[in-house]
Amino acid sequence: MTMLSFIIPAHNEEGELPETLRALRAAAEEGGQPYEVIVVDDASTDNTRAIAESFGARVIAADYRQIAAVRNAGARAARGDVFFFVDADTQIAAVHIKGALRALEDGAAGGGARLELTGSVPRYGRILARVFCTIYFAAKLGAGAFLFTTRETFERIGGFDEQYFAGEEIFFTRALKEVGRFELLSFPVRTSARKLRMNGGSYMLRQILMLGFSGERALRSRKRLAIWYDGRREAAPAEQV
Repeated sequence: MTMLSFIIPAHNEEGELPETLRALRAAAEEGGQPYEVIVVDDASTDNTRAIAESFGARVIAADYRQIAAVRNAGARAARGDVFFFVDADTQIAAVHIKGALRALEDGAAGGGARLELTGSVPRYGRILARVFCTIYFAAKLGAGAFLFTTRETFERIGGFDEQYFAGEEIFFTRALKEVGRFELLSFPVRTSARKLRMNGGSYMLRQILMLGFSGERALRSRKRLAIWYDGRREAAPAEQV
């Protein structure tokens, strides 16, 4: 049977990781295929490692503070034939695994899923997310929260491009499209809206404008990407809705 590898990058994710691992384990066990869960602990200073181990995940220690490099480290350690990249604040279900495997069997090079935000979301955030998702997914791009491909294809395209500290999923999607079809699953994964809760509308707008004007150059500098790398976390998981 096909071996599945679920790769989760994590930095100080003790708040969100338990729900992510609980949902993932239930989804994988429902599918009935052999699987492994790899949590790449990227220099966490909280209980991320202990939580991951308590759920039976294999923990890989890293100190990159770069999401692309962390995902690649997980892929290097993986033993599976199919790779699933799942963010530490994202919950998937069996339908996502089945849909991904079906897409790959039908010839897709890889794929992803649309997003459903969990927890309370400020009004500006709902508007921003709706506009972003409409444009982003209309372009058939994969979100970093959930991506899948085969080991063979991952190695063929060279994995995630480590020159980028953000937006690496866009370049990963483009690389997959050069190999074959990229498929977006029709059912969304559930992912945290914490960035929208923790940052005001004006800050988010400034970040968007900065990225819009600076382009790829801004994605190559961690210093300019505080929204991803400032390390701030909510004190506790938001109530799920």
